Amino acid sequence: MTTAVTPIAHQVATRAFGWLLAHRDHGALPEGTTADLGDPNSVYKPLGEAALAGSLVLRESAAGSESMRAARELLDFGWRQLREGDLLYERQLRHALLTDPLEMYAHFARAGYRHDGMDALLRHNAALRSVRAAEVVPNRRLAIANAARIAGLDYGFDWAALTRATWLGATPEPWAIDWMTAYSMTHTVFHLTDWGARPEDLPEEIASYLTTWLPVWTDIWREVAQWDLVAELMIVGSCLPDPVCDPADWAALAAVQHPDGLVPRDGDPVSEDPARRFADHQHTAVVAAVAGSIAVSRTLA
Repeated sequence: MTTAVTPIAHQVATRAFGWLLAHRDHGALPEGTTADLGDPNSVYKPLGEAALAGSLVLRESAAGSESMRAARELLDFGWRQLREGDLLYERQLRHALLTDPLEMYAHFARAGYRHDGMDALLRHNAALRSVRAAEVVPNRRLAIANAARIAGLDYGFDWAALTRATWLGATPEPWAIDWMTAYSMTHTVFHLTDWGARPEDLPEEIASYLTTWLPVWTDIWREVAQWDLVAELMIVGSCLPDPVCDPADWAALAAVQHPDGLVPRDGDPVSEDPARRFADHQHTAVVAAVAGSIAVSRTLA
């Protein structure tokens, strides 16, 4: 059943990457941006999301030459925006307890982009009790742990304890899930498995729980056209030891993808304004590109 997914997942990913590359200038940092960042979520965070997608395409090496080229171009663009890592270094140096510089740097480090000053600073910070004890919600703690792992740092995390602290780690009543908890659940899986590279790191009871309930949750949010969350749930399916890749889910996602590659975040009308289109739907294009790339890799394997 999973093999039927491969061509359609490849199509979705290729088109989504094409759209992200064609509209990347809408994601450029404003001129004069400093490491203090007035609004990190406006452009800085989306730059990191695009870098994540690009790094995963290069890591999997299964999405085809067109997507590989687009991934490298997106990463080069993002690295230039961050002044070849200088902006991340300055931000981490000024704000030791912030985790976003490490998390963003990990996406680039995965693809071979390194900054000597950032590497030295992160090694120094890893030894600070204050940095290691920074208070964040459980699935975010896993994000930091995975970023540190990718960057080659030893924070001494207890992965089993981090997992138990999450909502998913309790294998809770599946009907109690809500929209925000569903996003947190997906990211617990992403970071535990490093976006599908380490499916064996997912505890057996959690893998069994997800194998049972993931199709139900996906069906629910597909019915109400929450395409961004649907695509994230589809990534979770590809991260399981035995991938859950439903051709019907992929057919539905492909059906809502626009001819230019845009993937709508939900069932609301899509603006005709290019800047608004990018701001509203950039994240969903990233998620669709990641979902397609990992699905192709896992189904081929």
